Amino acid sequence: MELILKYFPSLSEKQLQQFCMLNELYSYWNNRINVISRKDIEHLEMHHILHSLSIARIIRFKPSTYILDAGTGGGFPGIPLAIFFPEVSFTLVDSIGKKIKVVDEIVRSVKLENIETRHERIENLHEKYDFIVSRAFGQLPNLLKFSQGLIRRDAINFLQNGILYLKGGEIEEELNRTERRFHVYYLSNFFYEPWFETKKIIHIY
Repeated sequence: MELILKYFPSLSEKQLQQFCMLNELYSYWNNRINVISRKDIEHLEMHHILHSLSIARIIRFKPSTYILDAGTGGGFPGIPLAIFFPEVSFTLVDSIGKKIKVVDEIVRSVKLENIETRHERIENLHEKYDFIVSRAFGQLPNLLKFSQGLIRRDAINFLQNGILYLKGGEIEEELNRTERRFHVYYLSNFFYEPWFETKKIIHIY
């Protein structure tokens, strides 16, 4: 966990232990149910955990914030963020049952009490959240379409409520298709490893 400590040196002992557990847990479950590319599992710390935690570089969620992880897949960015923000409530949703099964087992093993999981499509949800986070949902216009009506109006954080979308590569064409306001954060401003050079967080509000 040296890379995580490099950028987040104030982790508690409990948080550090929880992050350390993820390596073994994902290696175990990925051999049974493929939720991370088998070529990528060796880069779990940088490509998945630290990438998820990049959201914590632009906002420190206040306690009692409610967050939806849309299309969580194997639990990213939701699980690392839930470890980092133990007083924040997370709902992790995915339409693929076997992925939610893996997430459930990892949540149970790491003893994360601030996570609820749902085997569901986000367009079938009706609850309200302060933020929707997502990393591998697909096309941004689809995320905007399916998440309509899920964002609370009243904000308790310094960032306006909305979507925090982790994205790599080109995003301009997708952003040009939305009439919503947005701000792009470049992860190369926060992390120095070359892998982050093309990675961004798009805050849509």
